[in-house]
Amino acid sequence: MDKNIQPSIDKQSVLIVDDTPENIDVLKGILGKEYQIRAATNGLTALKIAESKQPDIILLDIMMPEMDGYEVCRRLKANPNTVKIPVIFVTAMAEAEDEEFGLNLGVVDYITKPINASITRARVKNHLAMQDQRLACEKEVRSRTQELEESNRAAIFMLGDAGHYNDTDTGAHIWRMAAYSGALARKLNWHVDDVKMLELAAPMHDTGKIGIADSILKAPRKLTSEEWEVMKTHSMIGYQILSQSHSPVFQLAAEIALSHHERWDGTGYPNGALAEAIPESARIVAIADVFDALTMKRPYKEEWSVDRALETIAKDAGSHFDPRLVEAFLSIKEEIIDIKKNWDTDSQDHAVDL
Repeated sequence: MDKNIQPSIDKQSVLIVDDTPENIDVLKGILGKEYQIRAATNGLTALKIAESKQPDIILLDIMMPEMDGYEVCRRLKANPNTVKIPVIFVTAMAEAEDEEFGLNLGVVDYITKPINASITRARVKNHLAMQDQRLACEKEVRSRTQELEESNRAAIFMLGDAGHYNDTDTGAHIWRMAAYSGALARKLNWHVDDVKMLELAAPMHDTGKIGIADSILKAPRKLTSEEWEVMKTHSMIGYQILSQSHSPVFQLAAEIALSHHERWDGTGYPNGALAEAIPESARIVAIADVFDALTMKRPYKEEWSVDRALETIAKDAGSHFDPRLVEAFLSIKEEIIDIKKNWDTDSQDHAVDL
C-alpha cells in the first residue's frame, strides 16, 4: 500500500521507495522528525511522485516486483525533470559489483540493510548538504552565464553597427539578412544551436568596413579600380578583428567576414576560393546579403521586388552562389517574405529583441 504523507513546507523532502511497508516505517521513524516524508511501494508510483512533487532526495530499494530499483533509477536519470534529484540505494545487495552497477546508473550512495539509524541520518544529511551546495553553484553559474551572454550580444550589436556606421546601408540590413541566413540554415537542417550562432555572427560580416575610408564607402559614383581594390580589403580587415576572440560566435563571424564575397565559381575575393572550399556559413550569408541588398532602397537604386531579386539569385546559381543553397533559398520564399514584412513593419524593435 502506498503512503503519501503530506509534509510541512519548511523541511526538505525525502521520497522513500520500498515494496515492503515495514521498511518504509523504519525509515520514516529514522528520518521523519527532520524531513518531509513521502513514500511509494512500487516504481511507477515513485516516478509519478518524483515528477510531480520534486523531492530533495530519494531512498530507493532495488529488489521490487514489476519495476526494480535499477529501472526506476534509469528512468529518473533519463527525465530532465528528475535527473538532478540525488538517489541513494537502500538494499541488502552489498557486493562490490552491485555498488559499481548502481553508481554507474547515477546513484550517489548506498545504504545497506539491516538499516543503521545513525548512518542513514548522516548520509542523507551529507548528500542533501552537497545538493544544496551544487544547486547554489548552478544558480551562480547561470547568473554569470547570462551576464556573459548579454555582454557578448551587446558587443555583437555594436560590431555589426560599426561595420555599417559610415556605409550607405541602413541599420536594419544587418539584422534582416541575419534572419534570412537563419531561415536558410534551418532549411539545410543545421542544428538549432548552430542556427542561433549564425544569426548572431552574420551581422558582423562587414565589420572590416570600419577600416575603409569614407571617401570610398560614401563615393556617389562607381569606384575606380584602385578604390575597388581598397574596398575589397574589408574582408581581411574584418577577419583580423574578429578572429582575435576565441569565442565560437566570433570565430564563426571571422569565417563569414573573410569569405562572404567568395564566389562558387572561384572568381570572388579575397582568396578566390572555389565551390565547397568556401565555408557553408559564408555561402549562406552571401545569398542572404545579396537578396537583402537587392530588395533595399539605396541612394543609387530603388527597391527591387522579391520576385525580381529571387530571379537574379536563381540566375547566379552555379556562378556566384552554391546551386544547392539557391534551391533551398527559393523553396522558403514564403518564409523569406514573412521575415521581410516583419522587419519592414518595425525594424528597430527587432534589432533590440534579436
